[in-house]
Amino acid sequence: SDIAQRTTLGPKPRRGHNDETVRIIDRYLAREVLLPFGIGLVVFTFILILPFLIGQAEALITKGVSASVILRVLVTLLPQALALTIPMALLPGLLVALGRLSSDREFVAMQACGISLSRLLRPVGALALLAWAATSYVMLVALPSANQSYREITYNVVAARAEGEVKPRVFFEDFPDLVLYVRDVPPTGGWNQVFMADNRPGQTPAVYLAEHGRVHLDRERRTVEMVLDNGSRHTAQPDGPYEVVTFDRLTLSLNPELVFPRTGPQKGEREMSIAELRTRSAELEALGQPTHSPQMEIHKKFSIPAACLVFGLLGLAIGATNRREGWTASFVLGLGVIFAYYVLLWLGQALAKGQAVSPWLAVWLPNLVLGALGALLLIRRRKSADQPLLSLAALSRLFPRRGNAAHAARRTRPVGRALAWLPGPSLLDRYVVTTYVRVMLLAAASLAGLFYIATFLDLSDKLFKGQTTWSMLGLFFWYATPQYVYYVVPMAVLLAALVTIGLLTKNSELIVMKACGISLYRIALPMLAVALLAGGLLFALEESVLGPANREAGAIRHQINGGSPQAFGVLSRRWAVGSDDAIYHYTAFDPDARTLTGVTVYGFADSMARLASRTWIERAAAVEEDAADWQVSDGWRREFERSGDTAAFEPLGARRMTLEPVSFFSTERPDPAFMSYTQLRHYITQLRASGFDVSQQQVALARKISFPFVTLIMTLIAVPFAVTTGRRGAMYGVGVGIVLAISYWTAISVFAALGGGGLVAPVLAAWAPNLLFGAGAGYLLLTVRT
Repeated sequence: SDIAQRTTLGPKPRRGHNDETVRIIDRYLAREVLLPFGIGLVVFTFILILPFLIGQAEALITKGVSASVILRVLVTLLPQALALTIPMALLPGLLVALGRLSSDREFVAMQACGISLSRLLRPVGALALLAWAATSYVMLVALPSANQSYREITYNVVAARAEGEVKPRVFFEDFPDLVLYVRDVPPTGGWNQVFMADNRPGQTPAVYLAEHGRVHLDRERRTVEMVLDNGSRHTAQPDGPYEVVTFDRLTLSLNPELVFPRTGPQKGEREMSIAELRTRSAELEALGQPTHSPQMEIHKKFSIPAACLVFGLLGLAIGATNRREGWTASFVLGLGVIFAYYVLLWLGQALAKGQAVSPWLAVWLPNLVLGALGALLLIRRRKSADQPLLSLAALSRLFPRRGNAAHAARRTRPVGRALAWLPGPSLLDRYVVTTYVRVMLLAAASLAGLFYIATFLDLSDKLFKGQTTWSMLGLFFWYATPQYVYYVVPMAVLLAALVTIGLLTKNSELIVMKACGISLYRIALPMLAVALLAGGLLFALEESVLGPANREAGAIRHQINGGSPQAFGVLSRRWAVGSDDAIYHYTAFDPDARTLTGVTVYGFADSMARLASRTWIERAAAVEEDAADWQVSDGWRREFERSGDTAAFEPLGARRMTLEPVSFFSTERPDPAFMSYTQLRHYITQLRASGFDVSQQQVALARKISFPFVTLIMTLIAVPFAVTTGRRGAMYGVGVGIVLAISYWTAISVFAALGGGGLVAPVLAAWAPNLLFGAGAGYLLLTVRT
């Protein structure tokens, strides 16, 4: 109808007859594509930087990093995301726009006016060229500079906030040859009640206790100093003298080369320019090493932007049809094309590593294969635009046309029976729920796919370098899936509510419902029910698989990045704190034989103000399966008086001693991200009983309850927003949803940081985003016309 208003209907014009009409159609098609392209670009980019907002940004705010620095870090991450999301957003943008034109029969009107499929290549090709130019700039100029800037900014933050990296009651081992343990980290900086084991080479091993401590770094003078106040230094030999020295202030100089490398953050291949990559390739060739890695990075800077042209060809071939298949089926098929592109990219790089193909062919393989496929499909479409693609026909059966409510109701009888308790006509409930669930599942699958693609690209280099295998990568994705679901469900619920109400409004169905006496509140009721179920899913994930899965995913990723296979396991936990606040250090633990080797036990008095005893055990074996009785083979023990003097040396022969149970040494370190609500609440009770500040843990505990309600809050606020967009369609609702999601996630990070820093009550910090957005939703619901 929009085209009909811009053209004069009549006899079919000759090819090239009405240039003004063709230009109008070019502009019209471009406008139709730009809106879903822009929305998709923002959505995809936001999803890729979401882990940063949740993790790193919150940690930086807690450490007191200024907002300007955090914003700079965020800006430097954008080119890395845009390099992927510009091509990815172009294909869905074309499919959504062309699918809408096809479903509204506007493509038929174009053909009636003599505008062929080949003629549409001009506006589509122009958009693809613009996307190619933008991606080329990102790959050649912005990405190398931004990646290096990100590394330098984070490097400076770590250097300036090194003492803030130390967490209370967590052993910190990032300082070379030092193990640091503090009981409290006040918001003003520094540490309280410090325990430090010094095993630097060339010096006598020593243990330090201090009331206060801090680290002082001077980047210009290149000095790193550990400052301890009001403490003591303990040095011992197994059968020799034991020395205790007290001090008011002690300054230890650390090796600056391990903290401030002379060259600063090193450039990776992704941060290198083409000239630097060619130099790198020449250096590897001179050393007789493979050069496929830098060569492929050079070609990627051109092949990935060229994917925009390939996606433009595929988008036109798939999306332009005379059949009313709808945009949902085309959109799903477009996601499959994107997956296929990156799978082919990985396959080509794997073949290049095995020297089966040249580096240039490995990187250009996806463009060649999909480009040829797009050309064949376009030729097929030109012959008969009514002929459906097989995959689209199958997908159409999965996504029935929403205009037929009776057809949708027949497909959703189980959903209707589940909602039978709702008052009112069940047919309406089934119809609304069908649309809502279909869009929610589509959005969730799309957003989760972005996580898989981004993670795969991030870890694929490890496959080429032989640091990991396909099975390990698949296992990582298996354990990472619950976290991805936890991220995408709130966003999917929000988009589903916005799109559902937007479609009902655009098609005048909402007006008809109101005319029948059905209010907006009643229409939204089934969506709220599904949102509550989605919130229950989030809480169920928290209480069941999310924590263990995150632990396993972190361990596997650490191993993929070159870490020890046991870095996250109990076999590598050399330091631990007992139930009586004693510190245990052991060389090895065998969970099968239930034996400890090289055990040192530090007992404290006066809340860790001084050392009360020190015991060394050569070997200990548990007497029973999970008892605190151990059979000791050899060792020694020293007791300390309040004055600091030591008693006589007491050798330990074969005897029984009471230590911690076996389960204590075979249990993972407590981490709120790896714990359920019940486990974290029990852990907080233990910490509070010991007199520790548990603000951060309390915020994490309250968030485990408050976060699942985000699905309900997002649905409540989405309904009036979608109604206010009027007849402008679902795309405007999606745009509003992006702003809401970004605002909500930002509020979560800011309030969590404020709560962890003690500036806001923990419960208020966790619930503040829900309260703020819930209040906004209530106001809009009360003011919108129902």
